[in-house]
Amino acid sequence: MSKKNQSVQSVETVEVVKSKGRPVVENSARQMRLAARAARVAAGGEVKRGRPAVATSARQAKLQAKAAKIEAGMMIKRGRPKMQKAEVATEVTA
Repeated sequence: MSKKNQSVQSVETVEVVKSKGRPVVENSARQMRLAARAARVAAGGEVKRGRPAVATSARQAKLQAKAAKIEAGMMIKRGRPKMQKAEVATEVTA
């Protein structure tokens, strides 16, 4: 290797990046809804997602019962219970 001073020229290239995909319509109903949601989040408001649960439904009652069992320390079995086989009495006649 030589110990000569090597001059390095830096060349900066500015690339114009075109956004890909479908263009955004600023005043569309969806953009207004998203902006309102972002404003609620910024203000510290509550943003709910999904379908609200009905407190008196059968599923909510089942979930509350399961939570109570877990809290009480009971064992929770997962999955479908095993099928109970019926006793079949066979008599052998000779």
